[in-house]
Amino acid sequence: MRTARTRHYLMCRPTYFDVVYSINPWMDPSKPVDTRLAISQWENLREVYLGLGHTVDTIDPVPGLPDMVFAANGATVIDGRALVARFRDAQRVAEGPAYHDWLRDNGFTDLRTAGAVNEGEGDYLLAGDWLLAGQGFRSDPRSHEEAQEFFGRPVVGLTLVDPHYYHLDTALTVLDERTIAYYPAAFSPGSAAVLRRLFPDAVLATAEDAAVFGLNAASDGRNVVLPDNATGLKDQLRARGFHPVGVDLSELLKAGGSVKCCTLELRGAAT
Repeated sequence: MRTARTRHYLMCRPTYFDVVYSINPWMDPSKPVDTRLAISQWENLREVYLGLGHTVDTIDPVPGLPDMVFAANGATVIDGRALVARFRDAQRVAEGPAYHDWLRDNGFTDLRTAGAVNEGEGDYLLAGDWLLAGQGFRSDPRSHEEAQEFFGRPVVGLTLVDPHYYHLDTALTVLDERTIAYYPAAFSPGSAAVLRRLFPDAVLATAEDAAVFGLNAASDGRNVVLPDNATGLKDQLRARGFHPVGVDLSELLKAGGSVKCCTLELRGAAT
């Protein structure tokens, strides 16, 4: 039996969501974006979390920051300590101070803005005692040492090789403390070997499910919220005793984001 554990999430309403620049292969400014639909899909995701018993806080969106909806990129919060992101791309740099100020104003006094480029939980995923850390497209490998020193947890560096899976959370999801799901082809051979060694019982996603961002998911240990059209992955999760909860975030996928991208987990009480 899988056991659900209530989570504390931070989200940002996509009031100003749009695709007006391109910093990943999913973004095409020539394609129209329906901001009202994006808001409706986001509201549904928030309601799903609340229905599962989770706590959801929200940060006010900032005009001129269309990607701020992707709250997972804003910071990494573990044991009440917050390492605020330092973004690679100029279009998103101002998001870091916005998340820093929210965390400070909401009681997270043990916080630091990263010195090396890292994009929060986009590239940092906590799996038991391990902090899995992506590199290759966004986060600087030097950020891994910084995170290990700040959080006091062992960091496992993983190299991404497919630009469509530019953040770790697009190619891997943590299902519980001992179980992950991932798309092997998104990783370098050495990193894929590390994942096989650390997680021999992992769920392996197909190319089809990875391509609809099925791995950009959020799990509470039992309930796994993920894109509804990742049908094969949902079947695999059911077979492992998880309860998949499908949602439609197709409008946000136009910017290269989905469930996890919209969801920053606040682990540990603010101090």
